[in-house]
Amino acid sequence: MSSFFSALIIVGVLGSLLAFFLILQMNNRTNNKPGQTTGHNYDGIEEYDNPLPAWWYWGFIATIIFGLGYLAYYPGLGNFSGLSNWTQINQLEVEQAVADERYGPIFAQYRDIPIDTLTSNPAAMKMGHRLFINNCAVCHGAAATGSLGFPNLTDEEWLWGGDGTTIETTLRHGRNAMMPAWSSVLSNQDIKEVTEYVLSLSGREVGAALASSGQAHFMTYCTMCHGPEGKGQAMFGAPNLTNDIWLYGNSRARIEQVIKHGGNGAMPSFESRLGSDKVHILAAYVKSLGES
Repeated sequence: MSSFFSALIIVGVLGSLLAFFLILQMNNRTNNKPGQTTGHNYDGIEEYDNPLPAWWYWGFIATIIFGLGYLAYYPGLGNFSGLSNWTQINQLEVEQAVADERYGPIFAQYRDIPIDTLTSNPAAMKMGHRLFINNCAVCHGAAATGSLGFPNLTDEEWLWGGDGTTIETTLRHGRNAMMPAWSSVLSNQDIKEVTEYVLSLSGREVGAALASSGQAHFMTYCTMCHGPEGKGQAMFGAPNLTNDIWLYGNSRARIEQVIKHGGNGAMPSFESRLGSDKVHILAAYVKSLGES
C-alpha cells in the first residue's frame, strides 16, 4: 500500500474515533436546569433534556478505548503492522499446524498402502471423497464427470495415464497442456483440412478431398504428439483422436478453434496444499472413479 493511502486510512480511522468522542461529549453536557424538557410532547409523554446516564456514557468511552487498543495490537492503521505483528497468513499457518498435528496420523496410516489396495478401503475412500469435493469438484464437477476443458474422471480416457502412480504424480506436481497454436503455421484452409481429417479418425462422415489434404498436414505437424494413427501418447498428455471423447468439444468449430489457438489447460499441483498423505488417498479415490 502506498504511503498516501496508508496515511489516508490512519487519518480516517483515528479521525472517526475522535469525532465519536466529541459527539459523545456534546451529548453528555447540558446547560438546562434539572427537569427541563426539550419541548417534545406526544400522547402526554414529555422528553426531558438530561445528560446521558453515566453507565451509558462510560460504556461508549470503553468501546473507544477498546478500539484504540485493538488498532494498536492488530494491523488496522494503514501500513502499521500492529504490536503483535499478526497477519492472516501467520494465523492460517498456526491453524494448519494444529490441524496437521491432530489429524495427520489419521491420513498417515494409509501412507504405505498401495493405491490399488486403497481403492477398496471404505474409510479411505470416504476421506478421498471429501478431499475431492473440497479441492477438485470446482473443475471436474461433484460427480467427477468434467465439463468443457476439464476431463471426465469416470471414463477410460486418461491423458497422462490412469494407473495409480501416474495419477498420484499428476496430483502432486500438476500438468500443463502442451497443444500449441497452429494459426501462425497453417492457413485457415489448412486448418479446415486438418479438422476434416481429425474428424475422420473417429469415424465421422467427412469430405474425402479435404480429409486427404488434411492428412498430409497431420503427418507433418501432429504425429509427434498424437502418433501416426492419432491414438495419442500419454508421455505428452496428447489425447486419443480416434474415439468419441473430446475435451474441448467435437464440433468442427470447436476442433478448428483448438487447432488454431491451441489448448492452455492447467492442472494445479496439490503437493504443497494437501501434503503427500492426503494426495495419496485422493489419488486412490480418483482411480476408483474409473473403476465404479
